[in-house]
Amino acid sequence: MSKQVRVRFAPSPTGPLHIGGVRTALFNYLFAKKNNGVFFLRIEDTDQNRFVPGAEAYIMEALEWLGISPDETIGKNEKFGPYRQSERKPLYREYADKLINSGWAYYAFDSAEALDAARKEQEAQGNTFIYNHTNRELLDTSLVISAEETAERIANGDAYVIRFKTPVGETLHLQDIVRGDVKFETSLLDDKVLFKSDGMPTYHLANIVDDHLMETSHVIRGEEWLPSMPLHVLLYRAFGWDAPEFAHLPLILKPVGNGKLSKRDGDKLGFPVFPLEWKTEEGISSGYREKGFFPEAVVNFLALLGWNDGTDKEIYNLDELVAAFDLNRVHKAGAKFDPEKNKWFNHQYLIKQKDEDLAKAFTPIVTEKGISTSEDKLIKIVSLIKERANFVSEFWDLSDFFFVAPTTYDEKASKNWKAETPALMQELISVLKEITDFTSVNIETIVKDWMTTNEIGMGKVMQPFRLSLVGALKGPHLFDIVELIGKEETISRIQKAITTL
Repeated sequence: MSKQVRVRFAPSPTGPLHIGGVRTALFNYLFAKKNNGVFFLRIEDTDQNRFVPGAEAYIMEALEWLGISPDETIGKNEKFGPYRQSERKPLYREYADKLINSGWAYYAFDSAEALDAARKEQEAQGNTFIYNHTNRELLDTSLVISAEETAERIANGDAYVIRFKTPVGETLHLQDIVRGDVKFETSLLDDKVLFKSDGMPTYHLANIVDDHLMETSHVIRGEEWLPSMPLHVLLYRAFGWDAPEFAHLPLILKPVGNGKLSKRDGDKLGFPVFPLEWKTEEGISSGYREKGFFPEAVVNFLALLGWNDGTDKEIYNLDELVAAFDLNRVHKAGAKFDPEKNKWFNHQYLIKQKDEDLAKAFTPIVTEKGISTSEDKLIKIVSLIKERANFVSEFWDLSDFFFVAPTTYDEKASKNWKAETPALMQELISVLKEITDFTSVNIETIVKDWMTTNEIGMGKVMQPFRLSLVGALKGPHLFDIVELIGKEETISRIQKAITTL
């Protein structure tokens, strides 16, 4: 690559950032960093009807939380600013006029009613109405009225749009980094609106002008934009500019069934599709951050949706992703979203965390339950349960017995409580009372020696013992539990089980 790599993420502030958009941002970020390039964020807010207050700030915060903040954006290294399209409005008119003057575009004065009538007429004949070379000289355009009349109508305030004049009878062979050679017939394309009657450009014009002026080297975006590729390449030709390289990423697909992953899929199956929580009058849409995901886990999971480095490696930190990333290894086929795999990634990152940090995250949950305990005890508990958890929010259900004696006993597990069990448990209490060094290893040695000496089967003691302390046959190493709850509490729980069971 001879020129500097400059790639952009250019979302519209029309609501929360979908996880598919996050992956597009991530792939742009990885490609830029891999090639010592620049990753910039541009806000495409030309469609003022769909603008949602707070969406722009949400996008910025989401990228920052994920650790993939842009190098240039609004208020940061504005080398090619403004980075908000609504603030670049005068530019677009100038470039629309250039296309008019060069014959690559024309004025169209058609009313909505006239277009609707033309559409219905075509449909009555079994045809699909396309505004293109087949009818543009039959409609109300500057291609058929004189320059003087055109100027007069504009001066009179007649409503108009500016449309691209798509060339006829040409086969475009375009190169896409992901998809290879992609072919388009220009005669099948419509004459897209480039400039709207409200004085704002459409996505197509603003996008091309900004990508050129901001020196974008590669356009990496979702495959839903693939049908726009021929128009965009033709616009570069019309302006006499070199086009950037294109890469169209595969869709993120539903976990079940066909089609693109949607918010509805997340609501139905109970997983977030937005990086951060999003609040509206209708309610709250959950976010990865608020659900307890680690940002590094989200990034790792998303990177492997539609890309891999050709190995079986699955766990990557951000630096490793940058080093391994290659657009040529992005798949063409859509990537199915797997909620369970998503949790698995979070589990991998959770068990890597320092016990001290996890204990701090667990403290508010314990405090909320009205329990006061030492930091050392919490650190020890976390070390024993984290292998079984995907999220810190699961810690309480995995460890409640460390803090509170069971009030009920698992019905299925209670079948292990036989007629001879109470007597054995009384003997166990006597053994425990005599232990002075109440540490896990020492308790285990003494209890097992007692069982061996008296030829008592392991199952006859260990299962009722665990049931007494936990209320079920679950939890970490039994003697670690005994050490942590202490001698007095251990004996108290066994006595309660004897009277209850």
